[in-house]
Amino acid sequence: MTKFRVGALVAAGVLAGGFATSASAADLGGNCCADLEERIAELEATTARKGNRKVSLTISGWVGQQVMWWDDGRESNVYVTDLGSTIASHVKFTGQATILPGWYAGYVLHLEAVGSDSLTTSQNVVDGPNALLKPATVNGVSTLQSFWFVKSDQLGKVSVGKQSDAADNAAILVDGSGTLIPANWVAFDYNSFFIREKGSGTLSPAVWGGNYCQSWGGALGDCAGVPRNVVRYDSPTFGGFSVSASWGEDDLWAITTRYAGEWNSIKVAAVASYTESTDELCCNTSSGFVILNNTQQYFQAGAYAEHVPTGLWIYGAYGHDDYDDPTNLTGSRGQSEVWYLKGGIRQRWNPLGHTVLYGEYEHAHGEGIFAASGVDGFTALGDFSAANKDTTKLWGLGVVQEIDAAAMSMWLKYRHLEYDDNSNIRFDDFQYFSFGALINY
Repeated sequence: MTKFRVGALVAAGVLAGGFATSASAADLGGNCCADLEERIAELEATTARKGNRKVSLTISGWVGQQVMWWDDGRESNVYVTDLGSTIASHVKFTGQATILPGWYAGYVLHLEAVGSDSLTTSQNVVDGPNALLKPATVNGVSTLQSFWFVKSDQLGKVSVGKQSDAADNAAILVDGSGTLIPANWVAFDYNSFFIREKGSGTLSPAVWGGNYCQSWGGALGDCAGVPRNVVRYDSPTFGGFSVSASWGEDDLWAITTRYAGEWNSIKVAAVASYTESTDELCCNTSSGFVILNNTQQYFQAGAYAEHVPTGLWIYGAYGHDDYDDPTNLTGSRGQSEVWYLKGGIRQRWNPLGHTVLYGEYEHAHGEGIFAASGVDGFTALGDFSAANKDTTKLWGLGVVQEIDAAAMSMWLKYRHLEYDDNSNIRFDDFQYFSFGALINY
């Protein structure tokens, strides 16, 4: 994180003046300070400038990339990708000003730069477009967040604009192990890869990221996990507890409770969150033209605990999603359930920084419209019957090395995925290695 200030330039100017005075007093002749003055002019030209002195400006962000080798049972390849929409390389401009003692106003402008979105890469797409947040044919810079806020030390914070709603990343963000980016329950690396039928090698229409979030737009865990245009409230923290709530987008609302604390050298963080969306549907039925609401409800919870002296830690998350379309025109009903468990050790074994070793396991189950495939494996995209069920399992191992001097993390990980669509068809497993790094600024 870098704050650009003018104090260094003022000091350099004073220093230049002192040198010039000394030179004149000594009658050394010539322009002894030309190089210094040129350097000051260069610094002035390259310093980030603010529009006014009342509101602060902070520029922060990170750059992250990875190399990924994958094998779907028939084909294998190596891709270089970003880390996926919402956690790809980005730059964030933030600031605030004091209105009155204890009262503040501020802003966030968060831009994401995507070169190859890992969420949309597949066997047939090497450089995946950022299809979630902008047109599917475009990569580049997009607005991830843009909002203003008013904050009180005693009453909390109200934000308006495009931002994370109260439930976005709720279960993920309690993970304090240092492995959050390379290992979490969202299918960032493999979301759009097609599942291959064992034996024939045919690619099914089902993808490894599944359909477990239905219309939310998420992949496996963290349903409703993209920034939206909402009004959000965040309470102050009382005894380690805080509450967030948000509303927007006709009609999407969420409420989240959080806790963080430390007991007897054990750091603990936990969260529980509920989100509901009701969209109006206009339909011609046998009874005439009607307006009904379909409802999607998502509950998620996450918890993290770490024994500080030994560095042993454990993290878990759970998500349950329900979808109900009352029109009965398509029978679009279903539910999904995702469990995720991760544990390991975090220790400073070398002078670079902490090393984190971890193992992970995930189990995702979908029924009805949430199943990525169905009883025949290929026509299930229109099959919403109770018999339409599927299960995806993942296990993985990895190591993360933090480099404190560069505010950087590097990782090497392996993941293995299995799929079952509740039929007689069998599918090849999917596995991949990933080596990547992320550097903060």
